[in-house]
Amino acid sequence: MFEEPVEKWFRLEGKTAVVTGAVGILGKHFCRGLSSVGADVAVIDLDEDSCQNFANELRQEYGTNAMGVACDVTSPGEVGKMVEEVVGTLGKINVLHNNAASKSEDVVEFFASFEDYTFTQWRDIMNVNIDGMFLVAQAVGKQMLAQGKGGSIIQTASIYGVVAPDHRIYEGSEYMGVEINTPAVYATSKAAVIGLTKYLATYWAKENIRVNAITPGGVESGQNEEFQSLYSSRVPMGRMGQPSEMVAALLYLASDASSYVTGQNLIVDGGLTVW
Repeated sequence: MFEEPVEKWFRLEGKTAVVTGAVGILGKHFCRGLSSVGADVAVIDLDEDSCQNFANELRQEYGTNAMGVACDVTSPGEVGKMVEEVVGTLGKINVLHNNAASKSEDVVEFFASFEDYTFTQWRDIMNVNIDGMFLVAQAVGKQMLAQGKGGSIIQTASIYGVVAPDHRIYEGSEYMGVEINTPAVYATSKAAVIGLTKYLATYWAKENIRVNAITPGGVESGQNEEFQSLYSSRVPMGRMGQPSEMVAALLYLASDASSYVTGQNLIVDGGLTVW
């Protein structure tokens, strides 16, 4: 018999969550989800105005505390300063959603064939997707250790860090008017995220710092009908995911509802990776 209502396990009142990549396609949904269950949220992304404006929206919509901080996650100095600023304003860090990732502004180079992929582009993506993940986890982990009360770190991976993409689904596919594919650098960086997650889960387990990954399947967010149809045909549930379905998984891993869960990769993909 439960000692308290189960729904309380999912509440985050009195806790501070840091979200990187917070003003991106899914980032805003993640921040809103955390605020909706009572967390104070630090909105972290590259553009200061965007971060602060969105933090203002969170305060007005949910009545919780929120702050916006501009930070380049590939810079050790900026990451350290960001953690200091968050702690100085919100007092602590209990949850980290290590969510920042890059897909490059140069779509031609990003979606180039493997044979023609430049090493510069490879390093640029790796610098954000795994080096930045390392830097933020390291800095926030140190803060959690100093607090001495554990914490929860959730890192965003991808189904293409688990399985290879089906290249056939990209024939005639576009995203916001641009022909797309899944480059090897993206898949490789997201596989590395899962490896880092498992390592940190065992490394910090004795300190009650839980580290898990969330792996979204394809989320409907502006792809053309051809892509949506081809992708959905590969999914047992027959459709792409919705942002709210990713948020629900995050809230489980961030909260005490998952107090005995660490080192796991929670795949939210409608069953795509099952077959």
